[in-house]
Amino acid sequence: MQEMLFISHSTPEDNEFCIWLASRLEMLGYKVWIDLKNLYGGERSWQKIQQAIKESAKVLLVYSKYIIDDGEIKQSIDDELRYARSFAESRKLKDFIIPLHLDESPYDLVIGLPNINHIQFNESWTSGLSHLKKKLDKDDVQHDEDVSSSLVSWYENSYSTDCQIINKKELYYSSWWGVKDCPGIFCLYHFANSEQAKAVRNSNRAIPIALSSNVLSTFEEKISYEVEREGETFDVLPIAVYAYSLDDVLYGFDSEDFPTHKEVENYFKDYIRFLIHCILERKGCCKAPISNKRFAFYRERGKTKFRDEEIYYKYSSQQKPRHKRLGGKYLDKGSWHYAISVKPLMFPVIGVSIQSHLLFTSDGHVIISNDSKQHAYRRNKGKTFYNSEWRDLLLAMLSSLKDSESEIKIQVTYKDDFLKMNLWPETFWSDYGYNDPSSKMSESDLETVSYIEEEEIC
Repeated sequence: MQEMLFISHSTPEDNEFCIWLASRLEMLGYKVWIDLKNLYGGERSWQKIQQAIKESAKVLLVYSKYIIDDGEIKQSIDDELRYARSFAESRKLKDFIIPLHLDESPYDLVIGLPNINHIQFNESWTSGLSHLKKKLDKDDVQHDEDVSSSLVSWYENSYSTDCQIINKKELYYSSWWGVKDCPGIFCLYHFANSEQAKAVRNSNRAIPIALSSNVLSTFEEKISYEVEREGETFDVLPIAVYAYSLDDVLYGFDSEDFPTHKEVENYFKDYIRFLIHCILERKGCCKAPISNKRFAFYRERGKTKFRDEEIYYKYSSQQKPRHKRLGGKYLDKGSWHYAISVKPLMFPVIGVSIQSHLLFTSDGHVIISNDSKQHAYRRNKGKTFYNSEWRDLLLAMLSSLKDSESEIKIQVTYKDDFLKMNLWPETFWSDYGYNDPSSKMSESDLETVSYIEEEEIC
């Protein structure tokens, strides 16, 4: 018995829908043929298409205005339909071709199709998929039921059919977190070796100074060179000191010798990242190593009362505070933690790009070292989060970094100069919005088998 579903569609206009449909059908256990992944350059595509139709249980025609070109059906679609009809007649197959009505097109675009029942996808893709599934079940189209999961069931039955683009002025938060204010001069202190640079940095612990090999980066124009060793105090002088305005750092300068503009830019980026790390650590965040020698910062659980773990925050466009916890209980004795890592930016703002993470601890403190467990937990827990959840967690994390003056800052010079960060990420107003699903998946609905399988593989 044939099992495959052949999707016929207009390329590239209906590609997005076809990718969505093919992925959902495959999640339901059906074998799908679609030219987006089955046609390769240099192959005899028509022979491949003919063979695919012969091996299919149904031909799903994506019926939209794009199948017509200059008043006539597109040649590629017409060829597929003609061959599919001929094959169905020779095998006496009933309802071999199923039109999927994607938009408000009239039913007479293609001769013969008005007499065939169309499955409506024009109001809701999710609802259309549900009706298509019923038709496939009725016609006994085979699929691997073991592939189906609680995720698919939830998606079909509980996902809001109103999840669509809507005309609504809406404020969006980016991942760009900009510097609000900082000193106008950036300095590099070049020493003979890394030991000297480290010793001088340790003598200036009152301000944050970044160390990279034998170079110190700082906003301080007059650091102390006094170093104490074995009861003696002496000066360790640098080979050279370089000072640059922010315009020099941003827009460049001419230099063929050390440091070039690119090197200064890289030192500046590393220093900004270093300062953000200092802010996070000074506000009680713990750090955990992630890929590419980077760190993600999170808050431990259980060190304060339950209520104290809730962070109060506000949207940039309103005054009423909200509250959010940056972690919670997960599975038996474990905990999940919201975490962030940062990547320095020079454009479109001086600051960092924030990446959000989910980390898991065995007891609220100790990070689970098994990478497979972390991945499985992250995948399952992350399924319960939508964009609004990630946004609120990010805003709550930034709010937790504010000091008693409701600022996010760190002193960077002996003259009480500060690096100050914006209280919110960069925001953008859009004339369009969308509705998040009205139904959220509970942890009991998750594919907990995912973790068991991965643990057995390790």
